[in-house]
Amino acid sequence: MTSLRAHDLRLVYKLPRKLSLALRDRRVADGGSSVGGRTAGNTVVALDGVSFDLEAGDRLGLVGTNGAGKTSLLKLLYGIFEPSGGRIERSGRVDALFNIQLGFRPEATGRRNIVLRGLINGWPRAEIDRRMDEIIAFSELGDFIDAPFKSYSQGMAARLAFAIATSFEPEILLMDEWIGAGDPAFQERARQRMEELVAQAGIIVLASHQHSLLKRTCNKILELESGTIKYFGPSAAYFEAQSKP
Repeated sequence: MTSLRAHDLRLVYKLPRKLSLALRDRRVADGGSSVGGRTAGNTVVALDGVSFDLEAGDRLGLVGTNGAGKTSLLKLLYGIFEPSGGRIERSGRVDALFNIQLGFRPEATGRRNIVLRGLINGWPRAEIDRRMDEIIAFSELGDFIDAPFKSYSQGMAARLAFAIATSFEPEILLMDEWIGAGDPAFQERARQRMEELVAQAGIIVLASHQHSLLKRTCNKILELESGTIKYFGPSAAYFEAQSKP
């Protein structure tokens, strides 16, 4: 059964000396407020004591101000970073969309990038070829699929990245803010594709500042503040509380 569990996660960055001094000076100018996480000497505590459990069918929205720890948490869940403390338990195939450009070769065509992304993720070449037409159709790139990726607009790149990641049916899909890059028609198709993934016992973790998107998409919300949990629970209760004066 698909699941994703975080147990008392902690992530601490070490800063270069010049950067740590700059942050110290900025904190003095800001009256002692933290910048990009809680700082201590030449380190930044990006996440501290973050725990949650997700089961098949859960769609978790990550909210919080810039620097609250959303992207750091996504990168921990994907395995890009190793936690400084705590542990992560994953059960299911994981894919991630953090940055439209990440993992794509600018000089290669969209078609070639489909192959490269598939091979990087461990998909057999025969399976990539079998799904090629479906990926191109979903992306709606038409003849642009054989143009260099560097020539794509942000919306075109977003459609291709999303089409590739979801066509191979990841059981756990991690996404950052870029989902809003497409036009309204694409966003609606992307939402429907995500619902299909969840219906197949998948899990979605989506970080976004667009509360309207999270309200439509997610059944749970995790709000981070300076790397710690401010709220974790049902999305309905969270947004109801947000709507009160």
